[in-house]
Amino acid sequence: MTLKIADILTRFYTPGTPLYDTLVLHSEAVARKALHCLEARRIHADADFIYEAAMLHDIGIIHTHAPSIHCTGPLPYICHGIEGRKMLDDLALHRHALVCERHTGAGLTVDDIIAQNFPLPRRDMTPRTVEERLVCYADKFFSKSGNLTAEKPLDRVIASMEAHGPDTLARFLALHEEFAP
Repeated sequence: MTLKIADILTRFYTPGTPLYDTLVLHSEAVARKALHCLEARRIHADADFIYEAAMLHDIGIIHTHAPSIHCTGPLPYICHGIEGRKMLDDLALHRHALVCERHTGAGLTVDDIIAQNFPLPRRDMTPRTVEERLVCYADKFFSKSGNLTAEKPLDRVIASMEAHGPDTLARFLALHEEFAP
């Protein structure tokens, strides 16, 4: 059964607002990239779930404070993954909820959370399933500011991952090895 993504999004977001449009355009771009990689690499995975998860992976941004992308909530942006998990867990979408939690950066380890003093639970938040890893990978190529549908070049993605340390870069490069079309 395919979820009604629009119904889930409009439960939390108002269509036609800049925040809704940002979320949807970004999520559609991530979904296209993820499905393209899936097809190009002929990976055995649940394509319907990948589409749904890509469309919902950033649902928690509404609770964060990032005015440049129209988010006016109270929490630091780093919390959008765990907030999305809570939102989707409340809808009994537990598998989708894990994608929310595990897509940030190239995934976050407990060591990352502690070393960077992130206001997050002290637990492993790295993507585990092929579907989680694929959404995480595709997400790195699209911004939620500027041109939302323009794919970032690989060198910019690598530089962004490298800025978060060698472990983050290594996790991204492993994803790239697994999924690059």
